[in-house]
Amino acid sequence: MDVYDVLIIGGGPAGAAAALYTARAELDTLVIDKGAGAGALGMAGKIANYPGLTEEISGIELLERMRNQARSFGAEFVNDKVIASELLTQTKKVFGNRDTYLGRSVIIASGSMGRGATIKGESEFIGRGVSYCATCDAPFFKNQEVLVAGDSDEAIEEALYLTRFVSRVHFFSPSEHLKAPQELIGLLESNPKVSLYRAARLKEIAGNGKVDLARIEVQGKGEQTIPIGGAFIYLQGGKPITDFLVGQVELSEKGCLLVDRDLSTSAPGVYGAGDVLCGHIRQVVISAGEGALAGIAVEKALRGRRQVVVDWAE
Repeated sequence: MDVYDVLIIGGGPAGAAAALYTARAELDTLVIDKGAGAGALGMAGKIANYPGLTEEISGIELLERMRNQARSFGAEFVNDKVIASELLTQTKKVFGNRDTYLGRSVIIASGSMGRGATIKGESEFIGRGVSYCATCDAPFFKNQEVLVAGDSDEAIEEALYLTRFVSRVHFFSPSEHLKAPQELIGLLESNPKVSLYRAARLKEIAGNGKVDLARIEVQGKGEQTIPIGGAFIYLQGGKPITDFLVGQVELSEKGCLLVDRDLSTSAPGVYGAGDVLCGHIRQVVISAGEGALAGIAVEKALRGRRQVVVDWAE
């Protein structure tokens, strides 16, 4: 069985960027990924704020460009779901549904889409009005009415960001009490562009080719239908995917991967990058940057370098 220099769990922007850097450094690199469409970038309908892009493209197209660039330097990609791992040994083992993979080091870039689509119509309209990132997609909904579903500080901050672009935000909280600092809740309640629905259940997202309406049920008020142009979902959709770590790597109370400034985890030879770190700002460029940093750190550790080779001096 082949032993790779680096195994990368997750092929999103963080994993693809890490693979580009490790493969270009002539390290044997294998990326284990569930599929291009399984992550946040693959689900994005349009990307218009990635450096170097002068045209709008789909998230899946941008991701394929990243992956193809990594492949051009020799990185391999395999379609498999990681279910378990052994990370505390010198040779790391990553167990997938289809095979077992061995590596001298591991980069965890598994993301934070740890939630299945539980709302009727959600999967159908991903990229056609359903989004998980207002910071990414808000400009596409200028002067429209949109909904935000969630009760966390992330959901509130994303809703407030949307108010800069849209005509109205319908904010649906599944609980009566929002799980956020009172100051932030106050900003939401006082914003004239926000309609707040507490103890509300989002039952369905519907439309004809794109999102047109939402059906909700508010406690004590029954079911309502609200016309909208977009739906931003934050119903536990940001849960880091770390179930395969089974206690081997230190996590935060929220289950986020903990790393040091070099993106190294508590397990020797294991690094992290991207949304699995639960960074506050979720942007493709930030995840890609973290992936690059992790890739550089792996090369530095495996080759015993004290400092990074300057790219433009090669």
